[in-house]
Amino acid sequence: MKIGIPKETGDGETRVAVIPSMISVLTKNGNEVLVESGAGDRASFTDDQYREAGAEIVEDLERLYGQAAVVLKVLPPQINERMGAHEADLLRESSIFIGFMSPLTHPETVLKFASRKITGFSMEFIPRITRAQGMDALSSMATVAGYKAVLIAANQLGKFFPLLMTAAGTITPARVLVLGAGVAGLQAIATAKRLGARVEAFDPRPAVREQVESLGAGFMEMEVPKDMETSGGYAREQSDEFLKREQETIGARLGKVDAVITTAQVFGKKAPILITGEMAGKMRPGSVIVDLASEQGGNCALTEAGKTVTRHGVDIIGAVNLPSLVPFHSSQMYSRNITNLFKHLFPAKESVLDFNDEITRSACITHNGEIVNEMARKGRLP
Repeated sequence: MKIGIPKETGDGETRVAVIPSMISVLTKNGNEVLVESGAGDRASFTDDQYREAGAEIVEDLERLYGQAAVVLKVLPPQINERMGAHEADLLRESSIFIGFMSPLTHPETVLKFASRKITGFSMEFIPRITRAQGMDALSSMATVAGYKAVLIAANQLGKFFPLLMTAAGTITPARVLVLGAGVAGLQAIATAKRLGARVEAFDPRPAVREQVESLGAGFMEMEVPKDMETSGGYAREQSDEFLKREQETIGARLGKVDAVITTAQVFGKKAPILITGEMAGKMRPGSVIVDLASEQGGNCALTEAGKTVTRHGVDIIGAVNLPSLVPFHSSQMYSRNITNLFKHLFPAKESVLDFNDEITRSACITHNGEIVNEMARKGRLP
């Protein structure tokens, strides 16, 4: 089959779905790979590198979409300004799309896929099971986001992060609070510790305490319900009463910290408000909040996605698409995730999709003219 890798068209997007060193994985069973010219430029991968790896460089994007039986992307299909058309309409009818789909926020794409019998696999819906770890793009991108969030906080904060002994006196280390100890949170903790900050973390799941403390951070405790996670490994949405207790626990620490990294998200839901406007007002002037949940509404009530706002003397950064700020390694990690999924879906020449397999079934959103994912199906209803 022919596999197409187009250049990403989203504002500020710098990643590429597959890097040159992974092209051989796709061509192993006699497949051909078409790469749009310049697809890897912003991630520092050249057309010549793709050619040397065995891919064909294509200038004509219409040809790439018209010939590819499988298209691999990072971002969900959207309007391609150069072509003046939606990427879902450029795909061949009955072809296969693999990439992030965001079906709950892009229902129009889901409907287009179904109407054109396109089989869509969404990287967000890879199940959190052991054998799917190498395909878990959400975790890969969360790793990058957690790392970059701390660097942004350090750059914005008007203080040093580490303890410094100088002739002008001793500089005390910055205090950093990380809210949420998932993949992004743990990476934020590790990065802040490497920079020399004193780090505390809060997560309502007691089970993560050992991981937090193993990174050298303190763990903030509160009494919590037993069912904090879904069977799929995601955080469960909690009651208003529980969120209020969380806010009280967090609020007690905010006046003592210099930077807060918020990472709490509930899959498919609006992010919980962990820091109210009143709570932010209790922070020290010059403090920083980097909100990684800004695209889901934000963990801070004052967050504005894609913007830095100052309220009560506190800089609140609505972080958006941080993996694109580290395009080389983000692309490297995502490339391995998506090629691992491709190998799983098509393990041999002439393979057919096996919907009895949990990974294949869970990641598939549309197939044969139908919306087969229950969450996506419900998400499009009035």
